[in-house]
Amino acid sequence: MSWHYLCELSDIPQNSSREFVVESQIVALFHSSQGLHAIDGMCAHQGGPIAQGQLDGQCVTCPWHGWQYDITNGKNLLTGKQMLECFEVERRGDAVWVNIDKQ
Repeated sequence: MSWHYLCELSDIPQNSSREFVVESQIVALFHSSQGLHAIDGMCAHQGGPIAQGQLDGQCVTCPWHGWQYDITNGKNLLTGKQMLECFEVERRGDAVWVNIDKQ
């Protein structure tokens, strides 16, 4: 497994997101009311910065063209198709870690 430290939990308040580069992977980390979720940080449409999108519950809207994704599974909300890869997230004390290995 390829676990990588991202940040401290206090660096990502609830209902917010941040973007990280882990090796060559852009990771969008979200802290929703239901926990931490990490997905591919580039929109499947034209590569927009997903972590900069508006978060509403479990839905993030790409800031470039409005494509919407479920942050828990990477599915496009319009088509229901898996479009963004998801990554395992783990809290270790106050530290947030992500596993970028393919699942």
